[in-house]
Amino acid sequence: MIVYFDPDSRLHDPSEPHRFGGVLLPPAETAARADRVLAALSAVGGFDVRRPEDIDPDDLLLVHDREYLEFLRTAHSRWREATGAPAGGEAVAYIRPLRGTPWRRPTHVDAQLGVYSNDVDPILEGTWRAALSSAACAIAASRAVVGGERTAYALSRPPGHHAARATFGGYCYLNNTALAAAWLTVRGLKVAVVDVDAHHGNGTQAVFWNRGDVLTVSIHGDPEVHFPFFTGFPDEKGAGEGGGANLNLPLASGSTWTGYRPALEGALEAVAAFGAEAVVVALGVDTHKTDGVLSLRDDDYPLLGRALRTGLPTVVVQEGGYGEGVLEQAVAAVLTALA
Repeated sequence: MIVYFDPDSRLHDPSEPHRFGGVLLPPAETAARADRVLAALSAVGGFDVRRPEDIDPDDLLLVHDREYLEFLRTAHSRWREATGAPAGGEAVAYIRPLRGTPWRRPTHVDAQLGVYSNDVDPILEGTWRAALSSAACAIAASRAVVGGERTAYALSRPPGHHAARATFGGYCYLNNTALAAAWLTVRGLKVAVVDVDAHHGNGTQAVFWNRGDVLTVSIHGDPEVHFPFFTGFPDEKGAGEGGGANLNLPLASGSTWTGYRPALEGALEAVAAFGAEAVVVALGVDTHKTDGVLSLRDDDYPLLGRALRTGLPTVVVQEGGYGEGVLEQAVAAVLTALA
């Protein structure tokens, strides 16, 4: 299997702790995640690791607004100029517009951080280049399956499925999964996204909410109690031309493979009924019991990989998964079984 990875992804490597659930915790999404996965795939063998070509800037516009992209590109340098922060500083939103009152589009970078961010993720000096490299991996994997590969894997980090057209959050800045799907549709393919991350793919859902040419399916922990909280419920079906093209399959906290498997079977039945010609898998392995949302175990990930063998051209895009010794082994197990 071809694996796409760009070393520039290491340029986004946050270190400052942030408050989650009332406590200060170190960042979970760091550059080391990709290195751990690469080491695990090397140990297994059979994976051809390649660096992707630079992304065509126009491809980003398939998913994201131009003004948002310009913000991401310039935010850190503008923030440093406005605040006197050092090059190694991490720009984080601390104020957001009030709901229910009129407000003007801000020009100051501190205020723009609050407009474009929906949680506490930082922007670093290297975030833009890292996000571009991550997105390039997703496009390269899509190009590979259009070129005849049955499956290709994008080792994309920062991840992407929580980023919407003009917002970042959940460690995500550019929506790699949505970019892969949108790029494939431009090539004339009917695409299904199957998101198996433990958290709802809210950004991907938002991107395709009004589109009927992409089916978005997300299996995730109950959004009443898990990030991103506000979306991911079964009654969210899409709107307009996208009505009926969005499927959420939330699971009770702590669900094991016994509860997960029927949801996965339902997701794949929806893919078949949709008539998909290609599949984009948003591969989050934070479904493992150690990540505290669902309770899959090590032996479940080969089962997941085998289940995802639909026979359709498949792009696998890395999303979540963090636990030391868990992320890398789970990803290797899924990809080995899928291949």
